[in-house]
Amino acid sequence: MRSELSATSTLFEANRARGAVRFDVHARAGVTRRGALHESGSLRVRFPSPEDQGLSGVFVNTAGGVAGGDRFDVEIAAADGARLTLTTAAAEKVYRTPGAAAQLNIALKVGAGAHLAWLPQETILFDRARVQRRFDIDLDEAASLLLCEIVVFGRTAMGERMEQGEFIDRWRLRRGGRLVFAETVRLDGDIGGKLARPAVAKGGAAIGTALIVPGDEALVERIREASESFSGEVGISAWNGFAMARFCAQDAARLRADMMTVLARTGAALPRLWLN
Repeated sequence: MRSELSATSTLFEANRARGAVRFDVHARAGVTRRGALHESGSLRVRFPSPEDQGLSGVFVNTAGGVAGGDRFDVEIAAADGARLTLTTAAAEKVYRTPGAAAQLNIALKVGAGAHLAWLPQETILFDRARVQRRFDIDLDEAASLLLCEIVVFGRTAMGERMEQGEFIDRWRLRRGGRLVFAETVRLDGDIGGKLARPAVAKGGAAIGTALIVPGDEALVERIREASESFSGEVGISAWNGFAMARFCAQDAARLRADMMTVLARTGAALPRLWLN
């Protein structure tokens, strides 16, 4: 029996997905173009529609989702003056696992006068999914960033609910080499019970974060002016030269609508895939 379990475990480990994307973009005569690109495993990035000035990219996971033990690494550098918008071809699904957590590592570097918009579609966690995600962001003092993430704990429209699992989300933001924001969110074990608590999500099944650099009180007030249109809970504040909006809703559709309202107030242009 032990040998059979060991063989099954070895086979499971051998079939874990690995994927990595690393590239940089540069601005020449006011036009952003891709530099060196490295892709490996099941992660790809495509640049479907060249624009007059900026560049748009779409990530594609050919593994069809994320399972326990998978690992995906993304490393992107936007050189001085470049403009880059990134999204995903579809919502990313993280499936249940009895074993190790999936690992998602994202490193973003943005140079002086450059702008990077990180706007993936939702990450959907199924019951008993386990995932650990890490963001390391390095901005020049004169860089700008719009980073939005939506996490869904079970598809409520399908009658699904995440009861057990693990979600660890680590964010580190440096600006001009100085650490200006550090946060680690950890939900594990009885996730459904924790989300039901009033001080956590009050029964909400979707959470989101929008990080906006630079951001100030004027931007905060502009977003708050739209508060009557929000269908979920939205909080916004600014400090250390950036603004952050937090979202919580009963389902992904409501949170996505609130996120789109906030992004519109920042003047951001949404990727076409968000509008389909």
